[in-house]
Amino acid sequence: MRVLIVGASGFVGKHLIDNLLADGHDVHACGVEPALSIPAVPPGHQHSGIDLLDSGSLRRLLEAARPEWIVHLAAQSSVARSWENPVPTMRINIEGTINLLDAVRHLEMRPRILLVGSSEEYGKVEEAENPIAETRHPAPMNPYAVSKYAQEQLGILYAKAYGMDIILTRSFNHFGPGQGRGFVVPDFCAQIVDIERGLSEPVIRVGNLDVYRDFTDVRDVVDAYRALLHKGVSGEVYNVGSGNDYCIRQILVDLLHLSLKKISYEVSPDKMRPVENIRIQADIGKINTSTGWIPKIGIDATLRDSLDYSRKATR
Repeated sequence: MRVLIVGASGFVGKHLIDNLLADGHDVHACGVEPALSIPAVPPGHQHSGIDLLDSGSLRRLLEAARPEWIVHLAAQSSVARSWENPVPTMRINIEGTINLLDAVRHLEMRPRILLVGSSEEYGKVEEAENPIAETRHPAPMNPYAVSKYAQEQLGILYAKAYGMDIILTRSFNHFGPGQGRGFVVPDFCAQIVDIERGLSEPVIRVGNLDVYRDFTDVRDVVDAYRALLHKGVSGEVYNVGSGNDYCIRQILVDLLHLSLKKISYEVSPDKMRPVENIRIQADIGKINTSTGWIPKIGIDATLRDSLDYSRKATR
């Protein structure tokens, strides 16, 4: 298949490129802006930059790539930044999606499109509701979640109104080697590495540790995306997660056990969120039934790989 990855310069995009190339697909990797770094792809494959807010450049890209599959990963994906700068979040995540879908529609192409959403769309989840299924109505409670729910509804609308082949995900927390700071595990890893190198005092600053999240290795997540492109049902929304919930405090303790130095931790008020779920866990029965996908990489291996990557990246 000829696959266009929009947002290929991001954390997930780089892993998806590797996954699709290993499966024999022809990949066109597209970064959100020309200045962003895009991973090298083998000869015969393409990479380029794109501005999602420029509909003309999107059309030119699609005409050149003629993709059979499109994976839309490009987004402002930080909840914290969405509180600080909600307008750019809405423009990139909503207007950018409209521009992409309209460009496909006006060119009368028929690719299969995967729109990647977020478990943040579910909003406030009571502990008794877990594991949470796709039938649970979303109620987003931060600007990022609002933008992703709007993206999802646009995808469903375009699938129904124009007969476009669109599959949608609500992806739960995922991490792994190569994830940048601004997310809980890479933030922990970066602080540990700074301490190991003598660049910081042996104290990690943390937010609320007594919350539980459904974490999946990014390499399992991109495998799920490929499975959905092969076997997902158009117009349907799928949870992508591990089906397990993990306490942030235990994740930190496990990382500290892997550290080369003795490290303590303290709560930092600026790392606390205004609104937060205590526990959220995915029901992954739907994606398993549709595609046979199930995560394979355990969290202990992902934590080791993430910390090792941070150590190598800061040399």
